[in-house]
Amino acid sequence: MHLALALLAGTSVTPIPVPTVDPELVTPGPWGFGIIVFVTVAVVLLAADMTRRIRRGRVRADIQEELDAEEAERKTRADRDDQAL
Repeated sequence: MHLALALLAGTSVTPIPVPTVDPELVTPGPWGFGIIVFVTVAVVLLAADMTRRIRRGRVRADIQEELDAEEAERKTRADRDDQAL
């Protein structure tokens, strides 16, 4: 069908290239699979570690804010007590 349409349109038929490379020779093989698995496991472990560290930092920041607020409240209360005397 394509050939008939090409002849009617007056264009030349484009040849379909024949693969010259053996598909078995260009596959990654077991070494490539192992390296991909290793990289995947390393990325997952690094992401888990990063998440844990970020969470720990946020908790520490929240605790520090609470301590600062308590200290400021104590200081304000002490200033009021000094002024009342």
